[in-house]
Amino acid sequence: MTDVSEIPRTDLVLHVNGAGHRIRVDPRTTLLDVLREHLGLTGAKKGCDHGQCGACTVLLDGRRVNSCLALAVAHQDAEILTIEGLADGERLHPVQEAFLERDAYQCGYCTPGQICSAVGMLAEARAEGTELDADEIRERMSGNLCRCGAYVNIVDAIGDVAAGG
Repeated sequence: MTDVSEIPRTDLVLHVNGAGHRIRVDPRTTLLDVLREHLGLTGAKKGCDHGQCGACTVLLDGRRVNSCLALAVAHQDAEILTIEGLADGERLHPVQEAFLERDAYQCGYCTPGQICSAVGMLAEARAEGTELDADEIRERMSGNLCRCGAYVNIVDAIGDVAAGG
Protein backbone atom coordinates (compact mmCIF):
# COMPACT_ATOMS: atom_id res chain seq x y z
CA MET A 1 0.00 0.00 0.00
CA THR A 2 1.33 3.44 -0.94
CA ASP A 3 1.44 6.09 1.75
CA VAL A 4 -0.16 9.25 0.27
CA SER A 5 2.52 11.35 1.92
CA GLU A 6 5.01 9.66 -0.43
CA ILE A 7 3.24 10.82 -3.62
CA PRO A 8 5.38 13.53 -5.20
CA ARG A 9 3.87 16.97 -5.53
CA THR A 10 4.39 19.40 -8.38
CA ASP A 11 4.53 23.17 -8.06
CA LEU A 12 2.79 25.03 -10.85
CA VAL A 13 1.24 28.37 -11.69
CA LEU A 14 -2.12 28.36 -13.40
CA HIS A 15 -3.58 31.45 -15.07
CA VAL A 16 -7.28 31.33 -14.29
CA ASN A 17 -9.74 34.12 -15.05
CA GLY A 18 -6.91 36.62 -15.51
CA ALA A 19 -5.05 35.82 -12.27
CA GLY A 20 -2.05 33.65 -11.55
CA HIS A 21 -2.40 30.95 -8.89
CA ARG A 22 0.62 29.14 -7.44
CA ILE A 23 -0.36 25.68 -6.25
CA ARG A 24 1.26 22.39 -5.27
CA VAL A 25 -0.56 19.31 -6.54
CA ASP A 26 -0.23 15.63 -7.24
CA PRO A 27 0.77 15.55 -10.96
CA ARG A 28 -2.23 13.28 -11.65
CA THR A 29 -4.73 15.95 -10.57
CA THR A 30 -7.22 17.03 -13.19
CA LEU A 31 -7.81 20.64 -14.06
CA LEU A 32 -11.39 20.25 -12.82
CA ASP A 33 -10.22 19.10 -9.39
CA VAL A 34 -7.72 21.95 -9.13
CA LEU A 35 -10.39 24.50 -10.05
CA ARG A 36 -12.92 23.13 -7.58
CA GLU A 37 -10.78 21.87 -4.69
CA HIS A 38 -7.72 24.11 -4.74
CA LEU A 39 -9.07 27.38 -6.14
CA GLY A 40 -12.67 27.23 -4.90
CA LEU A 41 -14.09 27.79 -8.39
CA THR A 42 -17.07 25.46 -8.28
CA GLY A 43 -18.88 26.59 -11.43
CA ALA A 44 -17.47 23.77 -13.54
CA LYS A 45 -19.25 20.63 -12.38
CA LYS A 46 -18.14 17.04 -12.03
CA GLY A 47 -20.80 15.22 -13.98
CA CYS A 48 -19.65 11.97 -15.53
CA ASP A 49 -15.89 12.34 -14.91
CA HIS A 50 -15.33 10.75 -18.34
CA GLY A 51 -15.64 13.74 -20.69
CA GLN A 52 -19.03 12.65 -21.97
CA CYS A 53 -21.45 15.18 -20.44
CA GLY A 54 -19.72 18.57 -20.77
CA ALA A 55 -20.67 19.80 -17.27
CA CYS A 56 -16.97 20.52 -16.62
CA THR A 57 -16.38 22.57 -19.80
CA VAL A 58 -13.99 25.52 -19.45
CA LEU A 59 -12.09 27.57 -22.01
CA LEU A 60 -8.41 26.83 -22.41
CA ASP A 61 -6.70 29.45 -24.57
CA GLY A 62 -10.16 30.18 -25.96
CA ARG A 63 -10.93 26.55 -26.86
CA ARG A 64 -13.53 24.53 -25.02
CA VAL A 65 -12.14 21.66 -23.01
CA ASN A 66 -13.57 19.01 -20.72
CA SER A 67 -11.58 19.88 -17.61
CA CYS A 68 -12.20 16.45 -16.08
CA LEU A 69 -9.92 14.97 -18.77
CA ALA A 70 -7.17 17.61 -18.67
CA LEU A 71 -4.27 17.24 -16.27
CA ALA A 72 -3.54 20.54 -14.54
CA VAL A 73 0.24 20.17 -14.94
CA ALA A 74 -0.14 20.15 -18.72
CA HIS A 75 -1.68 23.63 -18.76
CA GLN A 76 0.68 25.79 -16.77
CA ASP A 77 1.13 28.35 -19.55
CA ALA A 78 -2.48 28.35 -20.76
CA GLU A 79 -5.13 30.97 -20.13
CA ILE A 80 -8.00 29.23 -18.40
CA LEU A 81 -11.42 30.87 -18.35
CA THR A 82 -14.23 29.49 -16.21
CA ILE A 83 -17.85 30.56 -15.82
CA GLU A 84 -16.73 32.71 -12.88
CA GLY A 85 -14.49 34.75 -15.18
CA LEU A 86 -16.88 35.40 -18.06
CA ALA A 87 -18.66 38.43 -16.66
CA ASP A 88 -17.01 41.84 -16.80
CA GLY A 89 -17.54 42.94 -13.22
CA GLU A 90 -21.30 43.16 -12.74
CA ARG A 91 -21.93 43.06 -16.49
CA LEU A 92 -22.75 39.55 -17.66
CA HIS A 93 -21.27 38.03 -20.80
CA PRO A 94 -23.77 38.17 -23.71
CA VAL A 95 -24.22 34.38 -23.57
CA GLN A 96 -25.01 34.56 -19.86
CA GLU A 97 -27.55 37.31 -20.55
CA ALA A 98 -29.13 35.29 -23.35
CA PHE A 99 -29.44 32.21 -21.11
CA LEU A 100 -31.27 34.33 -18.54
CA GLU A 101 -33.51 35.99 -21.12
CA ARG A 102 -34.43 32.68 -22.78
CA ASP A 103 -34.75 30.75 -19.49
CA ALA A 104 -32.19 28.31 -20.90
CA TYR A 105 -31.74 26.35 -17.70
CA GLN A 106 -33.82 24.36 -15.29
CA CYS A 107 -31.85 22.78 -12.46
CA GLY A 108 -28.77 24.77 -13.53
CA TYR A 109 -26.27 21.95 -13.05
CA CYS A 110 -25.13 21.88 -16.68
CA THR A 111 -25.49 25.63 -17.24
CA PRO A 112 -21.87 26.71 -16.55
CA GLY A 113 -20.55 24.06 -18.95
CA GLN A 114 -23.21 24.90 -21.53
CA ILE A 115 -22.34 28.60 -21.36
CA CYS A 116 -18.57 28.07 -21.56
CA SER A 117 -19.06 25.67 -24.45
CA ALA A 118 -21.33 28.15 -26.23
CA VAL A 119 -18.77 30.96 -25.82
CA GLY A 120 -16.05 28.75 -27.30
CA MET A 121 -18.30 27.46 -30.06
CA LEU A 122 -19.36 30.96 -31.09
CA ALA A 123 -15.69 32.00 -31.29
CA GLU A 124 -14.93 28.92 -33.42
CA ALA A 125 -17.78 29.70 -35.80
CA ARG A 126 -16.70 33.36 -36.10
CA ALA A 127 -13.11 32.31 -36.86
CA GLU A 128 -14.37 29.93 -39.55
CA GLY A 129 -16.82 32.45 -40.96
CA THR A 130 -19.63 29.97 -40.39
CA GLU A 131 -23.20 31.20 -39.95
CA LEU A 132 -25.02 29.29 -37.26
CA ASP A 133 -28.54 28.02 -37.67
CA ALA A 134 -30.35 25.91 -35.06
CA ASP A 135 -29.17 22.62 -36.57
CA GLU A 136 -25.54 23.74 -36.60
CA ILE A 137 -25.79 24.98 -33.00
CA ARG A 138 -27.28 21.65 -31.89
CA GLU A 139 -24.52 19.74 -33.66
CA ARG A 140 -21.71 21.88 -32.23
CA MET A 141 -23.18 21.73 -28.71
CA SER A 142 -23.81 17.96 -28.81
CA GLY A 143 -21.05 17.29 -26.27
CA ASN A 144 -22.97 19.15 -23.57
CA LEU A 145 -25.85 17.24 -22.05
CA CYS A 146 -28.81 18.66 -20.15
CA ARG A 147 -30.64 16.16 -17.98
CA CYS A 148 -33.63 18.51 -17.68
CA GLY A 149 -34.08 18.86 -21.43
CA ALA A 150 -33.75 22.65 -21.75
CA TYR A 151 -32.23 22.22 -25.21
CA VAL A 152 -34.80 24.29 -27.09
CA ASN A 153 -34.11 27.36 -24.95
CA ILE A 154 -30.35 26.73 -24.94
CA VAL A 155 -30.28 26.63 -28.75
CA ASP A 156 -32.47 29.77 -28.92
CA ALA A 157 -30.20 31.65 -26.48
CA ILE A 158 -27.08 30.75 -28.44
CA GLY A 159 -28.87 31.62 -31.69
CA ASP A 160 -29.71 35.07 -30.29
CA VAL A 161 -26.04 35.76 -29.54
CA ALA A 162 -24.91 34.34 -32.88
CA ALA A 163 -27.36 36.66 -34.63
CA GLY A 164 -26.04 39.62 -32.71
CA GLY A 165 -29.03 39.89 -30.39
